[in-house]
Amino acid sequence: MKMAIVQMDIAFGEPEKNFLQVDSFISQAAKQDADVIVFPEMWNTGYALKDLEKLADKNGEQTKNMLSRLAKQHAIHVVGGSVATKKAQGFFNTMYVANRNGDIVAEYDKAHLFPLMDEPVYMQAGQAKNIFKLDHVECGGVICFDLRFPEWIRAHVLDGAKIMFIPAEWPKQRMDHWEILLQARAIENQCFVVAANRVGSDPDNEYNGHSMIISPWGEVYLSSEEGEGIFYADIPLDEVDRVRNTIPIFHARRPELY
Repeated sequence: MKMAIVQMDIAFGEPEKNFLQVDSFISQAAKQDADVIVFPEMWNTGYALKDLEKLADKNGEQTKNMLSRLAKQHAIHVVGGSVATKKAQGFFNTMYVANRNGDIVAEYDKAHLFPLMDEPVYMQAGQAKNIFKLDHVECGGVICFDLRFPEWIRAHVLDGAKIMFIPAEWPKQRMDHWEILLQARAIENQCFVVAANRVGSDPDNEYNGHSMIISPWGEVYLSSEEGEGIFYADIPLDEVDRVRNTIPIFHARRPELY
């Protein structure tokens, strides 16, 4: 499965400009015969949380319509990072996934809201896991701060996920945590971790990418540069079963103790 990870320099508080960027990136990845394209977190608005009333995508309709249309047009799976949405219950940080037929196969609201960027002040937390299939492969998706909760990632893997997608706006000053945690989540869950981080800056933070793909054995298949662009890597899906058969941690678990 050929992955394309997008590192966007998100235009702060300018959704229409960002939608045009996403359209262009999907077209570029399709020309490179990518199977899956992955975007970073909150790509429609950035962390312009004070302006969500006017900026957030109402019920995600604009995002879903665009991702569905482009996925079908280019026959590519789109893991749509996440966008700011406005729903009946409030504002959410929401991931949408469209398969290559144009079907929206996943909608996930970020479960763990990040206090250091005021998410709990402005947004509501999600209440459900995110499991979906791409080309018959079981996948899971979480968002940025969710990465720091190993039990949340493990819950998705126990439900069958062989690939975990993690879009983020992870600030430059904590990149050492980003890299270590991604590798740990892949090794301890014996799954592929595909993580897309933004680049550029907003009024409060600087971001420098370092998007990654980690194998179930902890090998770094991709560690991107710091600039904006699309980064590609092929992942051998049979590696998941090979690693799980080599060290059978799921058979050795003691859930009755924990």
